[in-house]
Amino acid sequence: MPMIHIVGGGMAGSECAHICATNGLKVTLYEMRGPHETPAHKTIHFAELVCSNSFKSQDPATPAGQLKAEMRALGSLLIPTAETHSVPGGSALCVDRDNFAAAITAQIEQNPNISIRRELFTPQMAEDILAQGEPLVLATGPLTSEALGQWLAEQTGQEHLYFYDAVSPTVEATTLNRDIIFAQSRYDKGEGDDYLNCPFNMEEYDAFITALVAAERVPLKDFEDPKYFEGCKPIEEIAAKGHDSLRFGNFKPVGLRDPRTDRRPWAALQLRPENREKTLYSLVACQTRMKWGPQLEVLRMVPGLENAEFVRMGVIHRNTYIESPKALHPWLEFRTRPNLFIAGQLTGVEGYVESAAMGIYVAHTLIRRSRGLEPSIPPRASAYGSLISHLSDAETDREFAPMNINWGLFPDPVPFIKNKGERKVAKISAAQSAFDDWQLQ
Repeated sequence: MPMIHIVGGGMAGSECAHICATNGLKVTLYEMRGPHETPAHKTIHFAELVCSNSFKSQDPATPAGQLKAEMRALGSLLIPTAETHSVPGGSALCVDRDNFAAAITAQIEQNPNISIRRELFTPQMAEDILAQGEPLVLATGPLTSEALGQWLAEQTGQEHLYFYDAVSPTVEATTLNRDIIFAQSRYDKGEGDDYLNCPFNMEEYDAFITALVAAERVPLKDFEDPKYFEGCKPIEEIAAKGHDSLRFGNFKPVGLRDPRTDRRPWAALQLRPENREKTLYSLVACQTRMKWGPQLEVLRMVPGLENAEFVRMGVIHRNTYIESPKALHPWLEFRTRPNLFIAGQLTGVEGYVESAAMGIYVAHTLIRRSRGLEPSIPPRASAYGSLISHLSDAETDREFAPMNINWGLFPDPVPFIKNKGERKVAKISAAQSAFDDWQLQ
């Protein structure tokens, strides 16, 4: 097996390097921190946590708990190290940042199968490695260097790479009030249930706009440019330009008819399916920089969303990720560039745990390839399968956006279970069973 080249010493790169190396593969791990700095990192340690120190819930009956169990079964380095250096965090697995990163770094540095090169990885280096027929794994995360980011854009045809994360909130389908929300595409174009619509009357719209404009916003970080693409402006900034701006823009009600009144609504917020099973819906054109608490309060003023469970809140911040459904195979290798793999946050997952999980997944694909085996796609019901389904679902008409592991990604049980608690138990049970069967193959 040729040398494995891994770029980026974050969560995904560290996991990928460790698992490849402990399975006998030779690895070169590239990390620019040392000779170069980033606006977010403070040390040169591998797997440095730059935001939260939490690896989410330890409860095995939660999506994050199930994903961590699957990662541990696949040989994770980060999860047991995090447990060793944990600090009190309630039900969450929280760590001492410095001790955790130092421990990961020591284990990477001491592995005889890993060579570390602290330098800025360039597009020419990428081309040379691929020309030699050696696997290249890019796990450079949201602060990918400008030159490498441009090279990535060229590999994806430009439109399949994002440098700014403007993500609308996402809700779980079973928590929508369907007595108010109705299914209809504008002017009845397309399938009847392509879109769901939350209809405002004049009083509801006025109250919503007043609360929206007054809501507290997340300040931009020093290294984030506040310029937005026209289609990605926060709804609160649009609303601030005029009380009716959203009603004549993102929330325009033309082509719609509320079946309760048989009239066009005063305004309408549309929901679009996030996956083919339609267990998740995103709020169309609702990018926002509202803080999460105020955001939840304001969005639950939308008719039909008063009891909605938000599995992802709206965010606008600097990010870099591939439009994976169009650019990558389900095993995270480029469709157009054999041996070029993407891992971590670049794939379109969100969160430390999810990013690390993708590094593990790519490592096992490389291990299988070294043994002459085809990639093995995790079963849909598992936590891994749920994330990979999100990264691979190219059939749904959606704006691809980063996603963390959540209940809505797991397929609903068949037959459907109405009780929410029982439904969650069934989802975890199915995930455990499917993953165990996959492991035995």
